[in-house]
Amino acid sequence: MITDKMMLRSLGNEPPILADGRRAPDRREVSLRWLSGTFLTGVTSSILMGVALFAALDGRQQLAIPAEAYATTDNHNATDNQVTRGGRLISRTIASKPSDRNILEVSTVVRDGDKEVVRRQPFAHVKIALATNRVASESYPPFDPLAIFSADENIPPPANRTGAIYGSDVESEVSLKTISFPTKDIPFQLAGSMSREEVEENVRSNGSVLADSNTQVSALYYVDPRRFANDDDDVDLTAGLAARIVEENMSVSASQAVTAQTEEFADDIIPVRQNMPIATALTNSGYPKADADSISAKILPVFGSSDVSSGDVLRIGILQKGEQAKIIRASIYRGTKHLLTIAQNDRGDFIAGSAPPMLDAIATAFDNDAPVLTAGRDLPSVYDGIYRAALSYGMSKEMIAQVVKLLASNVDFQAQLKPTDSLEAFFSVADSKGQATADSELLYVNAKFGDTVTRFYRFEDPTDHSIDYFDEAGKSIRQFLLRNPVPTGIFKSGFGMRRHPILGFARMHTGVDWSAPRGTPIIAAGNGIVEKAGWDSGGFGNQTLIRHANGYVSSYNHQSAIAKGVTPGAKVVQGQVIGFIGSTGLATGPHLHYELIVNGTKVDPLRIRLPGGKSLDGEALAKFQEERKRIDTLLSDDKTKQVASK
Repeated sequence: MITDKMMLRSLGNEPPILADGRRAPDRREVSLRWLSGTFLTGVTSSILMGVALFAALDGRQQLAIPAEAYATTDNHNATDNQVTRGGRLISRTIASKPSDRNILEVSTVVRDGDKEVVRRQPFAHVKIALATNRVASESYPPFDPLAIFSADENIPPPANRTGAIYGSDVESEVSLKTISFPTKDIPFQLAGSMSREEVEENVRSNGSVLADSNTQVSALYYVDPRRFANDDDDVDLTAGLAARIVEENMSVSASQAVTAQTEEFADDIIPVRQNMPIATALTNSGYPKADADSISAKILPVFGSSDVSSGDVLRIGILQKGEQAKIIRASIYRGTKHLLTIAQNDRGDFIAGSAPPMLDAIATAFDNDAPVLTAGRDLPSVYDGIYRAALSYGMSKEMIAQVVKLLASNVDFQAQLKPTDSLEAFFSVADSKGQATADSELLYVNAKFGDTVTRFYRFEDPTDHSIDYFDEAGKSIRQFLLRNPVPTGIFKSGFGMRRHPILGFARMHTGVDWSAPRGTPIIAAGNGIVEKAGWDSGGFGNQTLIRHANGYVSSYNHQSAIAKGVTPGAKVVQGQVIGFIGSTGLATGPHLHYELIVNGTKVDPLRIRLPGGKSLDGEALAKFQEERKRIDTLLSDDKTKQVASK
């Protein structure tokens, strides 16, 4: 009888059943496949085990840090019934170190009448990490942009009570007095007099640099130039003189201002953020479809395409006279590289032209697209952080307000602080306690907010004894012109072609609009002289024109009222209230139409690169650089002492 086991054995001895002409597998081929599969499986398993082991060890190390940090706190001894939700979490704070604040005894020189007194005074050098978790030690004014940017009217210029840093240390008070050199009864021994030949030789060798005001000595009537001339050179008797030859019976008069309506030229900068036809880019910017199609058709044969790419910049030149506006030039840039320009000739035809002068607005056309960086939600605003930290380091509220005003042009005070934001200051104090008083003065500030670093020094100009703050190159830290004359306003409309909301047709918008409630104060963008303050018949309503230095004119329109004292010829300072928001003239609601005119051409106030404030030069710049180096040396020595003490 055949059992089941015997049947299985007999079936196992039979050859494999093959179908469709397949051959039996080779034993060596089967072994090679198995070997390679086994090897790859082993390698993969080893890698996965190593990764898992590394992750486990790394996670163990990371978990040990909060546990160790919690062990150093005081609340870990609490009983279980005292534990609250979130009580074991460690808050993100930055600890203040004693080395962040140092009191230095510094020799300073102060003018006392006709004498200069050198004495040692205490100064505080603080380095503040603004992102620390602090509570305000005393109340401070809430954020008010109008108060920050407005001028301190009727306040006399500050007196230099602290003086300047002296070049060397003094142990006690030293008095220095400077007197004029005596011209009579000279108590000094006189040197021997020069002979006539020696005098003539000195004049001959130094005659090229001798001058009387703007006139060279050789051109004076009482000097014979040939007497001191070399034998081989003739002396030019007209050297140093300037003359204007006017024909007989001809008078020269100053040019008179043209009162008739004149043509105004403006450049409209249009950034292209996605691929599109040129006509679409123009119509999206407010140009009539007929004008957009016409310019696109004229660009096509020169450019070879009627489309622009993302990152391109269109520059449209517009000539406007009254209510009429026409396009006379069009350019295309790829980044800042000029691709083409077409311009209208005398016959009104558009032909290829050369590149117009470069504008800064082309390079900054996409600046408004930069992402806004924000910090953690647990950090206060920049404004609150500065006040809270500076008050805890001994600075007075008046001094902090001064720092805020000086930083206003470079810092967004409503943004949240970042962990890396810091403020370094050097100021005079009353005693070793390091508390600032009403007589304390700020000498140096180094502020870092994000990637922006602002550093400035206090300096008294010896020419007019005015006190201001300058950067390392001797340029005033104060802005030449503010871009927004309504600090509390909301931006409504930009510079460029648009459809007029009242007239109903497209025209060039030659300024920017800031919306605010009726009666909101308007401040002067910069120091200047009022050229016009009254009604404008062209649709601007109550208008004020202020002429600034170097050909800049700012225009404020649609005001409900003009401030008292703002009349033609009056001087105004930056931040002074000159008028109030309204809707006079052609306006649909209360707003300020703000224009900036440079050498007769209206430009975009938000994109033009504005010049800096006052710049030192000559002897004043040399004295500033000397005082700046003294402060830098003093603070660097202080940092070295702190490192050595650690």
